[in-house]
Amino acid sequence: MHKNLVIIPTYNEKENLPDIIPYVLQLKKTFDILVVDDSSPDGTATVVKRLQQQFPNRLHLLSRPQKQGLGKAYIAGFKWALARSYEYIFEMDADFSHPPDKLIDLLKVLEDNDADVSVGSRYLKGKINVVNWDLKRILLSYFASLYVRIITGLPVKDTTAGFVGYKKDVLQAFDFNKIDFVGYAFQIEMKYLAWKKGFKIKEIPIVFTDRVKGKSKMNSGIITEAVWGVLKMRLKKT
Repeated sequence: MHKNLVIIPTYNEKENLPDIIPYVLQLKKTFDILVVDDSSPDGTATVVKRLQQQFPNRLHLLSRPQKQGLGKAYIAGFKWALARSYEYIFEMDADFSHPPDKLIDLLKVLEDNDADVSVGSRYLKGKINVVNWDLKRILLSYFASLYVRIITGLPVKDTTAGFVGYKKDVLQAFDFNKIDFVGYAFQIEMKYLAWKKGFKIKEIPIVFTDRVKGKSKMNSGIITEAVWGVLKMRLKKT
């Protein structure tokens, strides 16, 4: 058993997995992968099972009976990782929007004790490092993070980032039954709770590239949860 685990939540990602999985597993640092699949109708789980023959003991599959949201997928993955004593646990999308090579930088931050949570950030030093997004989506994402910082005081530039590394101690400190959000607001809540518990968060710059294959999961319900949920979170968890 290795000490580093990358959790990749999937729903209809069969086009991306044959590329992203070998890429991650052949990095200079050793990472295992856990794919948490919500019974994708496109046969994503079948693709993972086929790849497991190529990467035995490095690639794992956790199949869930139905689609329940990003947050619940990650929580299931966190519990799986902690039960197997992984030291460093990472969140990453399947579609190459998060550059896999940057996993090494996220890991180094944790191994060097520079922080307890490492974040791949699109919005450092006044720059917006996003490729293939239209202006509307860029502004929505940027100002959503600004809004979160104003409401919560969270000292993180990219509060909605989904490319994140955790020391196991951070995840062990959470009561996952009290995590409220299931969409992208889950990413905000996890960072906010870690900060409130006194854990140090450090951001590293990445270039976020929008997916080429597959369909984005972003929708108006996710945005609404993030906007109103932040207010609720701030009042409830002060």
